[in-house]
Amino acid sequence: MDLEEKPKGKLRTGFTTGTSATAASAAAILSIINQKRIESVDVLLPKRDKIKISINACKFDKNKACCSVIKDGGDDPDVTHGAEIVVDLKLTSKSKSIEIDGGEGVGRVTKPGIGLEIGQAAINQTPRKMITENLTLAGKKILEKNGIKVVISVPKGKELGPKTDNPRIGIVDGISILGTSGIVIPYSTASFAAAIRQQIDVVVSMGDDTVILTTGGRSEDYARKILEFPEHSFIQMGDFSGYTMSQCAKKSIKKAYVGGFIGKFAKMATGVKQTHVKGSKVNMEFLSELAKKCKAEENIIKKIKNANTARNVQEIVLESNMKGFFDEICSNVYKQMKSHSESKTSIEIILFDFDGSVLARYPKQ
Repeated sequence: MDLEEKPKGKLRTGFTTGTSATAASAAAILSIINQKRIESVDVLLPKRDKIKISINACKFDKNKACCSVIKDGGDDPDVTHGAEIVVDLKLTSKSKSIEIDGGEGVGRVTKPGIGLEIGQAAINQTPRKMITENLTLAGKKILEKNGIKVVISVPKGKELGPKTDNPRIGIVDGISILGTSGIVIPYSTASFAAAIRQQIDVVVSMGDDTVILTTGGRSEDYARKILEFPEHSFIQMGDFSGYTMSQCAKKSIKKAYVGGFIGKFAKMATGVKQTHVKGSKVNMEFLSELAKKCKAEENIIKKIKNANTARNVQEIVLESNMKGFFDEICSNVYKQMKSHSESKTSIEIILFDFDGSVLARYPKQ
């Protein structure tokens, strides 16, 4: 769940899987009403503005239709970008009724804590409301006599699902139909923060009170080798250590293990809450002061002060056989994370070498 490197220049916005499903639904009902292929539709978004969406495929007869939209995430590095979102819509005898379900490639909920019932299709509340509202507007006359049933499917959903956060929050066999605004803002920190909150909610809903927070996929893999906890307890906080820790405290998490490498930890140790490479730099002055505290020789301290990267600092420390330096890093990260949690959550810091060995833990075991 790490944020990828953000490209330079103005970025193109996109639209969510929820907006895609809404557009396909609107096109389907309009094709039945007008008995012709629909090329594009104007989707009413939650904030009451509209977006024009092109329709990829459209087949229809008098009582049913199948339409699809190609999800466009803009310049956001989302795995669902380019996925075909298909809606099979049919008229029913239940007047004024709109039913929404998921078909092939739309995940199913297996754990509590995400606002949907276990066994239900992973179609979030906002997309459900969007589909209902847009169908009510487009199919007003039809709904006086008939009901509408919508089944959303994603042909490549089963393949894409494992590449999302779905497996760790208990959504299986496909992707989720998501979106709170209907629009995708490229590299949005809001969507990343929402994913973190949701994962913590799942932990709490499962009756657990311990999380393993890591800065990325590799540190999570290493943490799994030394800590035995359920899948849903592992959360990649990426660059948002301060925010994640505050959410743990807010949601009454009792214990948080925090695992990572020296690059992120060197920033977290100085109180940086957002550690993305472009958002903050490693403070070599701070690291050289830690070396001085460990009674390092003057030439080693100077080397650290002039080092290019935190990884370079790690190499210098290991080559010089300096004692206590990595403990100092962990101790300082601990103090900062404790502060972010307002001392409400018990914390343990684990610093990994790049090969997965543990350089230090704090408090010491």
